[in-house]
Amino acid sequence: MPRLSTLVLTAFVSVPSLGAQVPSTAPQETHTHDPAAPRLGAVHFTTSCEPAVQADFDRGIALLHSFWFSGSVAAFEGVLQRDPGCAMAHWGIAMSWWSNPFGGFRTPKALAEGLAAVEAGLALTTGTPRERAYLDAAAQLFRDTATRDQRTRTVAYEHAMAALTAAHPDDVEGRIFYALALAQTAPPTDKSYANQLEAASILEEEFARQPEHPGLAHYIIHAFDVPPLASRGLNAARRYAAIAPDAPHALHMPSHTFTRLGLWQDSIDTNLKSAEAAHRDHGAASEELHALDYQVYAFLQTGQDRAARAVLDRVPALVAAVPNGGAGNAAPPTAGYYAAAALPARYALERAAWDDASALVPPGTPVPWAEAVTHFARALGAARSGRVEFARQEVARLAALSRTLAEAKDAYWAEQVEIERLGAAAWTTLAEGRSEDALTLMREAVTREDATEKAAVTPGPIKPARELLGEMLLELKRPVEALAAFEATLTKEPNRFRAEYGAARAAQAAGRRQTAVAHYAQLLQICRRADTPARPELVEAAAATR
Repeated sequence: MPRLSTLVLTAFVSVPSLGAQVPSTAPQETHTHDPAAPRLGAVHFTTSCEPAVQADFDRGIALLHSFWFSGSVAAFEGVLQRDPGCAMAHWGIAMSWWSNPFGGFRTPKALAEGLAAVEAGLALTTGTPRERAYLDAAAQLFRDTATRDQRTRTVAYEHAMAALTAAHPDDVEGRIFYALALAQTAPPTDKSYANQLEAASILEEEFARQPEHPGLAHYIIHAFDVPPLASRGLNAARRYAAIAPDAPHALHMPSHTFTRLGLWQDSIDTNLKSAEAAHRDHGAASEELHALDYQVYAFLQTGQDRAARAVLDRVPALVAAVPNGGAGNAAPPTAGYYAAAALPARYALERAAWDDASALVPPGTPVPWAEAVTHFARALGAARSGRVEFARQEVARLAALSRTLAEAKDAYWAEQVEIERLGAAAWTTLAEGRSEDALTLMREAVTREDATEKAAVTPGPIKPARELLGEMLLELKRPVEALAAFEATLTKEPNRFRAEYGAARAAQAAGRRQTAVAHYAQLLQICRRADTPARPELVEAAAATR
């Protein structure tokens, strides 16, 4: 007879690897909580495990929903110590090793650990047909990795979760994990956003019933993390940090929406908290670097360059702490390595400091698409400061990195690096005096960037292709076309400093004074907390709006 438990309660259990007590919460009964215990939101996942471990299992699910994977592994292992027959605890461990669904390729260790957990769960004779369906679905992620690529496996997992929810329509958590699978498998080239919208319809309906559920708020943000849909995620973004305020990723995730909408101070504030939580409580270097990347991006859009510079000084020590053999947290090591490259590149390019950009040193990470960031910045810096031969060398390096990624069957990042190569090659070609060829290359970069989406690992392109096109057109004294390019950039990337400034300059050059003043005024509004003395662009904006 299955040991079905519908016990719903809140409990606190010590997790040695976290050094703190972590709550397991459920959407019904609540009790007075230890105020020092981390708050993770309200979750209940019905299992056939022993009633005595249900609260611990729910805590593991809450940690899993906020991508705190080291904690969820510890919680599910604790469940197995007390109830070795709890098959779903093995499922929880497997999904923890799968880690962030938006985190890129999995390491051999993660795949091996996940497969071992799935097989351990399937080997048990306990559990229910529903629970076996969860394990069978998870197996799609970890089996046959030598013959099936990751995309094939994740789509198979999505289909298995669709079948599970069809067979068990009352399984709320099943629907939530299915929605996450839909968002995970959304093709970056599908501009109908069919997967994201289907996922959101599931999640928003349930969020109305479970307003304290961390996974619902979290996954709504991910579902709407594309420019045309971002405003629809603002309610979830405003609420998620309050639902699970002690999970570093819950403090960071709202900034995905804030960044999409150009709400820079909101992004700064939530990422300050996220980075502090990751550093103080969890020693999660990649998680901290990821939050710092979003934080610095926002600082630079608002002209707070001194604050951005202070963050850069913290990067070397954090990079040294990135290598991680465990299940980790929301940001995998690749995200940490990406941020390590992106932070100095952004600091140079957002300030148009071309000599500084050309002098950047590649961080020497094991991640080709992270290394490409530095070579892209070096190429742009060299081309725009007249060092043509050096720019050519960097463009060639980008081409080699794109080929490496293509050979590794990492199609997404191969394309992203190719877009960077095209942009860098365009500016190198312009520096050679071939303006029409340069525009052809730059427009190809724009077309290809428009056809895809940014990865969750980054707040945005290191330098948007259409913004680069606008700057090129402005340099070629084609201000009307430049203005159109800058304003199109602002539609997709609202409140970007360099796009607003470029639009103001282009409008001014085109004789459209009213439009120029409007863009200059918007730039000053965006930068109302800017450093004093301000960047020259802000001095220019202030003079133009008097």
